[in-house]
Amino acid sequence: MQSRMSDCCENKTCALDAMRDRQSGTLKIVLGINAVMFVIELVAGLMAGSIALLSDSLDNLGDAMTYGLSLYAVSRNSRTKAKVALFKGLLILTAGLFVLGQVAYRIAVPVIPLYETMGLVSLLALLANGTCLTLLWKHREEDINMSSVWECSRNDIASNLSVFVAAGGVWLTHSGWPDILIGLALALMFLESAVKVLRGAIAELRQPTA
Repeated sequence: MQSRMSDCCENKTCALDAMRDRQSGTLKIVLGINAVMFVIELVAGLMAGSIALLSDSLDNLGDAMTYGLSLYAVSRNSRTKAKVALFKGLLILTAGLFVLGQVAYRIAVPVIPLYETMGLVSLLALLANGTCLTLLWKHREEDINMSSVWECSRNDIASNLSVFVAAGGVWLTHSGWPDILIGLALALMFLESAVKVLRGAIAELRQPTA
């Protein structure tokens, strides 16, 4: 009887270790993708004068940091994962507030961004983040750590599509207002996502420890 219980415990441990290994492997890949896209979008955003593209690059930087933290939390207990998720929520909140500041600046100092650069880079980012979303799909409900990562990746797709729409708007109107409006929409999306992640992390932290 004791041997069977021991085998059962060992099987559970093996299954947990296997899941953690899968999570770690996925996080390493998406971390690399987001780090590369941050550099590409930052340079392109500065060259194009696009607030939407700069916001998207900041999102990729935040995601790279988020995935690094998530990688750290993979083998930790649920309370540590909740603390990491709390920090990730604060990162998303900071990104949202930063973009709001950029929107205010562009209203005060308007420019017409280069829509060609915006469109091309947003499509490249969409391909990269679509790959990340596909890789993270199977992990989205495994624990608070991976669900917060999934939330970040889902936001990336919406952000990339928004930048592409902004590029089209700049092309049609020959003004920077579509870029500003999309930047504002992205800021609100970041803030909404931050609230969701923070609520989940706080609820997890309030759970009694085993």
